[in-house]
Amino acid sequence: MNQLKTTLFKSTNLFRTDPNRALPILHTHRFCSAATPATEQPPDQSSSPADPFLQSSNQSFVYGRLTGNGRYTMKTDIVQMFEGSDLSLQDVRVEYNRNYAPVAMIVQFPSGPSFDSAMRIVRQAPFYRLEKSDMSYWNIPSYDGKTVSIELIMHLSYIAVLLEGLPRFALPEDVERFLCGSECFTSNMQIFLRQRLLGPVKLALVQFPSQIEAMNSVILKNRNFCLNNQVLMRVLQ
Repeated sequence: MNQLKTTLFKSTNLFRTDPNRALPILHTHRFCSAATPATEQPPDQSSSPADPFLQSSNQSFVYGRLTGNGRYTMKTDIVQMFEGSDLSLQDVRVEYNRNYAPVAMIVQFPSGPSFDSAMRIVRQAPFYRLEKSDMSYWNIPSYDGKTVSIELIMHLSYIAVLLEGLPRFALPEDVERFLCGSECFTSNMQIFLRQRLLGPVKLALVQFPSQIEAMNSVILKNRNFCLNNQVLMRVLQ
């Protein structure tokens, strides 16, 4: 019992030592819950340089809808028309109606000044009209995108070609014979009807592996006959 009292007496004296000694200092650092001194302020975030990644992700595009284009207006025509607006072919998409007639060009401008520059050009061009639009217009179907070729089991870029005026009872095999000699993906062919003023017309969408193959097929096959019907061909953009 006397030994236990001696041990407790020594333990009590440890906490009555001078606060400048090592033990109380360790005690303070481990368990102190006091607020951080006012002199220890976090660094000012506003003065630090911005993260380049955040800068690039905050870049905003301006979308415009250009109307007044001709039926055969190409994306290259729009890029040349808005020369100086820093556009590429990937910044232009064509808006089609249900009959695949082009009704407008949707343009993605890299900045507000780029859009303003294009607006000044349009004001001097007759028949054209450019109005600002939102991103929903940019999400229209694109016919020069990506698809999966069943034959090659890999991703390939493709160009869509529209065939108009197919016979009412034409089958996919008839369209394949019509396109014989052309490099195209017949397994992804789409055949459908559209109502026109003179009655329903049968159309087909066929995918080609490149712009060159699509144009070659149009040059060779356009206005040829499929089951005694003359077929018109047009490259979609």
